[in-house]
Amino acid sequence: MSTPEGASAGPGSPDAPPAESVDAPKGALAIVVGIVFVDLLGFGVVIPILPFYVRSFATSDVFIGLLAASYSAMQFLSAPLLGRVSDSRGRRPVLMLSLAGNTVAWTVFGLGTQVGILFGTVPALATLFASRMLAGAMGGNIATAQAYIADVTPADRRAAALGLVGAAFGLGFVFGPAIGGVFASEEAVAAARTVLPQFVPATRFSLPSFAAAFFSLVAFASAALFLPEPNRTRGVASRTTLVGQFAGALRDPSIRGLVVSFFLVSVAFSGIQVMFIPYAADLYGYDETQTALLLSYVGVLAVLNQGVVVGRLSRRYGERAVAVAGATILAVALAALPFSHALGSAVPEVGGPPWLTASVLALLLVLAGLSLGNSLLNVALSTLVSRSVPADRQGNAFGVTQGAGSLGRTVGPPSMAALYVVAYWSPFVAGAVLVVPVVALLAARTVRTARRDDGESVETGAGDE
Repeated sequence: MSTPEGASAGPGSPDAPPAESVDAPKGALAIVVGIVFVDLLGFGVVIPILPFYVRSFATSDVFIGLLAASYSAMQFLSAPLLGRVSDSRGRRPVLMLSLAGNTVAWTVFGLGTQVGILFGTVPALATLFASRMLAGAMGGNIATAQAYIADVTPADRRAAALGLVGAAFGLGFVFGPAIGGVFASEEAVAAARTVLPQFVPATRFSLPSFAAAFFSLVAFASAALFLPEPNRTRGVASRTTLVGQFAGALRDPSIRGLVVSFFLVSVAFSGIQVMFIPYAADLYGYDETQTALLLSYVGVLAVLNQGVVVGRLSRRYGERAVAVAGATILAVALAALPFSHALGSAVPEVGGPPWLTASVLALLLVLAGLSLGNSLLNVALSTLVSRSVPADRQGNAFGVTQGAGSLGRTVGPPSMAALYVVAYWSPFVAGAVLVVPVVALLAARTVRTARRDDGESVETGAGDE
């Protein structure tokens, strides 16, 4: 919640900046954003290969969704706990723990093919699931990074600062998939086999995985060497159970609608996260390298949207209006995505490069809308969370909302993968339908806040949902 210009936020207000901050907030902000970038770079490296990796074991596409769900289920269980620990024990130790865990998880993930050769398909799939579950258990680093930024950033600059985290996401998805596509290429595999020791497996799946492990290790070293712990008021670790945390969040009118929104958006967007690459492979005939280029394109747009557009729009129109607009654009883009190939096929071809057909152009335009809507919505939601709770509960609040997102990604991927097996367009349309209630929730929140502001000279923060 925001305090109107000219009004002062008291020490207990959610908008009040932390009582203390690190000695060099700008430097600390740059370091934590850099750590998020390096960590997401590793994640982006593996994204283009994951569906092809699962398909290499001649299993159903449903396992793609189940593999994604295993990560999200563990993240759901661990994120609120890590958020509480970061509030009481510190942001830096939690970031370092999660990065170390990711290093191990990506290394194990790259060994799946070798396990399959030695022991068969079931142990190989078990290896993939075990590695993703470990990564999920360590997956609270983004919520902790967001809480760190809230610690060192005044409330009136928080949307722009959190937008930098989104931009780091985008940069990770610009360079990560491109690097993954290169490592998965036949040329890279052949070169690696000539220089690596014989005991190191070099395949189109292992090399991107090992690269991701390396980037997570670099992020861990950066946190250990350069990241200071913010000087702030620390809360006492709550003994509330996971269920109790979510029950409390749903009873709290200040963040209840945000928790529900995070859940629904995560269920919806999982249709894109899990099934877009199979869609591009099945309808456009793209391989790992080509899908990696598409993901890099989306990443470039995300950098522009979250690094530049979101902050400016939030300052001009406010986070609530930006969130409503983002949810609306996202719903439309989700509904249009599965039909981009058919829409392009119905349009006469125009002059241009041979690869830029009308179908590809339609896909690029829809992906641009998807990136814009997702960027506006995610940053605005994160900013609303940070403004809705006191400084000593930032980590807990981000942990709960990330947990809600993880629960959505646990429910969504297997459901969306099963829908894809039935009809390729169905997970995307289902995702659009799920975003519609989010538009309604955020619009209602905006209307209630506007009515209250009309009757009050200073926003009190009571009853905002």
